[in-house]
Amino acid sequence: MKLGDFTNLAKDYVNRTGYSERVLTVLRDYISGQQGGICAVADVGAGTGKLTENLEAIGLHGYAVEPNDAMRAEGVKLFAGRDTFVWSEGTAEVTGLPDNSVDWLLMGSSFHWADAPTALEEFHRVLRPGGFFTAIWNPRNLESSEFHMDIEREIQEIVPELKRISSGSRKNMNGTEQKLLSTPYFSDLFLMEAPHEVPMSHERYLGAWRSVNDIQAQAGEERFQKILDMIYEKTKGMDEIVVPYFSRAFTVRSSKK
Repeated sequence: MKLGDFTNLAKDYVNRTGYSERVLTVLRDYISGQQGGICAVADVGAGTGKLTENLEAIGLHGYAVEPNDAMRAEGVKLFAGRDTFVWSEGTAEVTGLPDNSVDWLLMGSSFHWADAPTALEEFHRVLRPGGFFTAIWNPRNLESSEFHMDIEREIQEIVPELKRISSGSRKNMNGTEQKLLSTPYFSDLFLMEAPHEVPMSHERYLGAWRSVNDIQAQAGEERFQKILDMIYEKTKGMDEIVVPYFSRAFTVRSSKK
C-alpha cells in the first residue's frame, strides 16, 4: 500500500467518526456573521463524506470534491437521494469549482497531502471575497486514556520506525500555521479545538483501524496484521469501546476584496 492511496480503504471508512459538531457550529456561526450568511460550502478531499455529513447536519450545503474514485463512490452512495451536496472529482490544487462560489471551504484530515501554496491559491479563487478556509483534523485524544496509549505504545514496538503522517496531534501539526500564512492569499489565522467521545462496537473499532493508511504503508502487510491481531486481543469481549477524539481546526480568511 502506498502512502496517500485510499483506494483499498474506502469500504472501511464507514467505521471512522466525524468531527466535533461543537467546533463546526461555532465556526459556522462566526463565518456566517462575518459574511452576512453562508451561501455554500465546499468539502475538498471529502473522502467518503464524514465531514460532509457533519456540515449537512448543521444546516449547510454545497460541494464535495474528492480525487479518489473508490472513496468518492462511497460518498455518492451515502448521499444518494439527498440534494444538499454535489459530488465531483477534483483535488485541492485543481478543485474544478467555479470562481467565487463558496463562503467557506474545508479540508478534513487531508490538507497535509496537498501542495500548500498551489492549494491556497486555488482556494482563494473559489472563495467569495472575505471567505474562509478551515483545515481540520480529528486525532484521537490519546493522552486522556491509558488504554489507548497502551495500544499506541505496542504499535510503536511492532513498527519502531513508524512516523505518523495523517494524525492531527499537536506534534504533527508543527508548521501548519506557517503553511496557511505562507502566501498573500490568506491571513487572520485562528485555532479552535474541542474534545469529543465516540462509542464504537468492537467490529467498528477494528474497522476504523483497518482504514488507517499511514501505518499500513509503513508497516507492510505482515506487521500490520500483527497490529490488528494485537488490537483484537486487547479488545475482545468488549461490547463497546469509547474512543476519545480532539477536533482541531485551523482557520484563515481570504484576502480577496
